[in-house]
Amino acid sequence: METRELRYFVAVAEESHVGRAAQRLGMAQPPLSRAIAQLERRLGAELFVRGPRGVELTTAGETLLREGRAALAAVEAAERRTRRTIEAGGRPAVVLTAKAGASGELMAKLLDAYAAEPDAVDVEVVLSPPGHQSAMLRDGRADVALLHLPFDDVSGFDVDTLAVEDQALILPAGHPASRRTSMTLAEATSIPDLPLPRWPHLDGTYPDGPGPELRDLTQVLQLVRLGRAAIVLPESAQADLRDGLAVVPVSDAPRVTTVIAWPPHSTSTVVAGLVRTASRL
Repeated sequence: METRELRYFVAVAEESHVGRAAQRLGMAQPPLSRAIAQLERRLGAELFVRGPRGVELTTAGETLLREGRAALAAVEAAERRTRRTIEAGGRPAVVLTAKAGASGELMAKLLDAYAAEPDAVDVEVVLSPPGHQSAMLRDGRADVALLHLPFDDVSGFDVDTLAVEDQALILPAGHPASRRTSMTLAEATSIPDLPLPRWPHLDGTYPDGPGPELRDLTQVLQLVRLGRAAIVLPESAQADLRDGLAVVPVSDAPRVTTVIAWPPHSTSTVVAGLVRTASRL
């Protein structure tokens, strides 16, 4: 199976229409239809159910869409990582991605410990908005990621657990709720004058809700100090907080598990070295 065929198939599956897929691919409809028919003959199964308004995936088609996306992402990631190696003049390096403002103390310990290793290489740290780290790891923009369960998608990755911790509500010092010794998640998310922020989806859109639309933790904490918002964070975030903020434990919030994740097909000794160092911390 060729990557070209997979790209054709994924386009038709996502558009649910051969004509729209042909426009997306910049090609005529007849050769696209022939390519899909040839792919079905080779696999010995129908991938689509044709109808007057478009096409729908069969069970076999759903399987190929899931696996095909993963295969195309792996090809794209291989190209990106190879280009990074070329641009670096062949010098080994590793890209680590994490959420901006999260796991700061853990990441600092990791980088210091790894730098002390005799075979350490340069580590480029890429800080990005919440939810972007898994995508960066899948498409090759990063080699290793610090992810947080249950919030991040770790499906398809190899992972090693680094920390497990409770969560707490970060709110303005002096707010009446700051005098609480603990609260439930329902209470933390329903303080009338302190809405929780809304984080963007990967496509840049925001979920509905009353909270402010934000992209990084620095923005959030500034609004919290101004008395315009609150946020639930892992308890380790307290280490990076400055004056003007209060912390109240949230008794029933899900525990946050911080993991280091990497592609399962990675054969990089550099990635392996960084993961080993993280596992020893």
